Amino acid sequence: MIKNLSINFQNRYNFKKSFVHKLIGNLKNELKFEIDTLIVNFIDSKKILEINKKYLNHNYSTDILTFNYSGSQSIFDSEIFISVNDAVKNAKLFNTTIKIEITRLVIHGILHIIGYDDMNKISKSTMIKKENELVNKLKNIKGFYK
Repeated sequence: MIKNLSINFQNRYNFKKSFVHKLIGNLKNELKFEIDTLIVNFIDSKKILEINKKYLNHNYSTDILTFNYSGSQSIFDSEIFISVNDAVKNAKLFNTTIKIEITRLVIHGILHIIGYDDMNKISKSTMIKKENELVNKLKNIKGFYK
């Protein structure tokens, strides 16, 4: 288990905290960041909509929100919110498993914290390329998706 990493579930889901710890541990080694505090919250679309409205003035659900409280891109004091409802929809839409979609979303959140941006076409393309690279690398780790 990773020190200073908290994983919270609003409801029961079909993946475990140990999977998320292992995922973030692999990302930590690959992307070379440290964790002062990292909280990953798995919530429903209603809750993420509330957060999106309150903090970002967006009146829609989304699959992920990331907050970097310190602004540091190498020592995390950050929080990630993942809508499992939206992740399930994405998994069906992209014909993948929920574990791979959760992997992609966690990677997406971590990439935001370390400075990746998806606000324009070029930066979004760069971010997606890095996401795909990391997802494929993790898929090849023996036993990772047990």
